[in-house]
Amino acid sequence: MRDAFWLGEDERQTRELARAVARERIAPLAAQVDETESYPAEQLRLLGDQGLMGLYVPEAYGGAGLGALAFCLAVEEIAWACASTAVIYLVQYAAGYPLVSHGTEAQKRRYLPRLASGEVTCALSISEPGAGSDAGSMTTTAVRHGDRYVLNGTKMWVTNGSHASVLTLFATVDRGSGHKGVTAFLVEPAFPGFALGKLERKLGIRGSPTVAIHLADCEVPVENRLGGEGEGFRVALGALDHSRPAVGAQAVGIAQAALDAAVAYAKERSQFGQPIAAFQGIQFMLADMAMAVHASRLMVHHAAALVDRGATATSMESSMAKCFASDAAMRVTTDAVQVFGGYGYTREYPVERFMRDAKITQIYEGTNQIQRTVIARELGAPRPL
Repeated sequence: MRDAFWLGEDERQTRELARAVARERIAPLAAQVDETESYPAEQLRLLGDQGLMGLYVPEAYGGAGLGALAFCLAVEEIAWACASTAVIYLVQYAAGYPLVSHGTEAQKRRYLPRLASGEVTCALSISEPGAGSDAGSMTTTAVRHGDRYVLNGTKMWVTNGSHASVLTLFATVDRGSGHKGVTAFLVEPAFPGFALGKLERKLGIRGSPTVAIHLADCEVPVENRLGGEGEGFRVALGALDHSRPAVGAQAVGIAQAALDAAVAYAKERSQFGQPIAAFQGIQFMLADMAMAVHASRLMVHHAAALVDRGATATSMESSMAKCFASDAAMRVTTDAVQVFGGYGYTREYPVERFMRDAKITQIYEGTNQIQRTVIARELGAPRPL
């Protein structure tokens, strides 16, 4: 069931490598990462040592030069083992892809080899306290003074922001121009005026740090601008079109883990003199869960394959994959808790963690309400007044 017929040898090898690392080295530590809210540094180092951190990086800069599908396959396997590690892993793609697509040669040579090796990690910073779904209303400003920009404002919900060596961060050069003023920058924490803010305490993905970023006259060299002034919104949308299938893949991995656990438990747990898997009510639940996981995986693979083929417009398919897979993951993990009964509500078993981890996939990289808006607009629905 887990093999899609169009996977090439590179994709299959990537999946098998990621699966081996995830199940042997990452999964045994997942409960501890969640319980202690500890950063999975060792797990990320392992991924770097195996060459998995640079899957999306071109070979000229030390990466594997593979595409979105290979990356999604790796994300799924890592998410099956530990959703916290998976989100830190996938944000490397979300934040690093703009560097691949819009970076200058100097920027690529400065950052990409170290990202590919896992020597450094990155973060993506778009949201603000008053600008979440409406990213065009961001108020963080960037004013050019000679050979540098001065940034002022506060960014929110920055995954891996406290451990990143470079952040792909968005600010506006003209607040009156809406999204046309948004500009992208490569910001390093060592730049003057950069400060970490609040570390969030979260329901799920508890080993993945989510922080605020405060910029107070933060000085960013002009050579760290990513693309031209006013091109940031296009840079961000391109990154999201590429990363949303990866979030879908994370949801698939979490859901597959929940399904696997539920099936195993249903075969072992006996009531009324037989395993609960013998009861049609449980069988139908498991069948529905399996269909949801499989359909989600196919939608993710389809969207990623379109990206790899260089399709000029993938917004609808990427949004569909992310939205469908994350909604499915929430249903599947909730049903897994139900299969486990009272035990599923305790931390003795992992399904409660799967349910908590699944919820965020419906929210970040654009809420599922926003995904439905994107899909409707691609279908030609009128924009609201």
